[in-house]
Amino acid sequence: MKLKDSVQLAVLLLLAIPVLGAAQQQPIGLPVPALGDGPWAFDTAEQHRIRVSVVARGLSHPWAIAWLPDGDVLITERDGRLRVVRDGRLDPRPIPGVPEVRTDGNGGLMDVALHPDFASNGLVYLTYTKPVGDGRGTPALVRGRLVDGALTEVRDLVVPDAFDGNSGLNGRVTFGRDGKVYMSTGGRVEDAAQDPTSLRGKVLRLNDDGTVPEDNPFVNRAGHRAEIYTLGHRNTLGLIEHPVTGDIWQHENGPNGGDEINVLSPGRNYGWPLVSYGRDYSGAPIPDHGTMAGMEPPLVFWVPAIAAAGMAVYTGDRFPAWRGNVFVGSLREGGIPGTGHLERIVFNEQMEELRRESMLREFRQRIREVRQGPDGLLYVLTDHEEDGALLRIEPAP
Repeated sequence: MKLKDSVQLAVLLLLAIPVLGAAQQQPIGLPVPALGDGPWAFDTAEQHRIRVSVVARGLSHPWAIAWLPDGDVLITERDGRLRVVRDGRLDPRPIPGVPEVRTDGNGGLMDVALHPDFASNGLVYLTYTKPVGDGRGTPALVRGRLVDGALTEVRDLVVPDAFDGNSGLNGRVTFGRDGKVYMSTGGRVEDAAQDPTSLRGKVLRLNDDGTVPEDNPFVNRAGHRAEIYTLGHRNTLGLIEHPVTGDIWQHENGPNGGDEINVLSPGRNYGWPLVSYGRDYSGAPIPDHGTMAGMEPPLVFWVPAIAAAGMAVYTGDRFPAWRGNVFVGSLREGGIPGTGHLERIVFNEQMEELRRESMLREFRQRIREVRQGPDGLLYVLTDHEEDGALLRIEPAP
């Protein structure tokens, strides 16, 4: 290359630098259109034609779903309201009795679960970010009795250690086949997830009154909290009892990639923050699960991250081609807004993954929750500030 040509190229590159910098500073993401009235019809890989319709809308950051025996639907809203959808209509009056919540970052009112004997005892379990003063909060577990449309006898069962800032990271709750309560706590802060004296970054196992079961893995072990069932978790946004095997399944968000589904075994360590299939937000690598003994590998992982939220295993008859499939909501993929969707994962009889399908991408909505209803249909929550919606998925006619 001639000297004159080299100089001209250098000048062009220098002139391009501000333009390139400006482009890199532009906000990323896809425009998220308002959710229409529906219904919508879509084709899927194995079940083929499905119809998606709006059951209720006007929810503010809805988080979780639970069905009452009479068919009414309980829905939590992150800012602290417990709502009811009755006969396909959202009751404008929230259920009173929910404790005060702290809404910092992802914190607020989160999960809801009914006691297995709810029909006779009316017990409702909620996870929420409990404010503890000085700008701190913690994901706590509270129990109340639903009587005449209000929560009564409300009391905290577990209040883990509190942290500053984004303190309410997650808090899922589910009942196991053993009748015990399983609750997740966030572990992004410091090294709490690997600290056996901290309840953060763990899945806890409790009796229904919040006491510790005698057969928990760390009972009577020095330097360990007896409530701990598993440790080494980051940000759990899915926690269920597998309806066929009875195992406790959990999924958690990685940092820059590395979201994962785990099948939990008592006393095991699932690695965070020592190992991950993701990278730090800076791009710095984290050792993967295969590099450290004693760390449980995930059943499924995502790179890039999908911001996994909510989980269901389909067991109904309305979608025979989906029986046994696992459904996971996605808030956004690869950190890009406007890329939320619903993922379907197919396993063989040995619980080895066969394939995945991404669904509902056309909506570009954050999918916060997915559940199978008592009618054998699938229901999802779209996470939106003023117009979150409960959607129903059914076979197309």
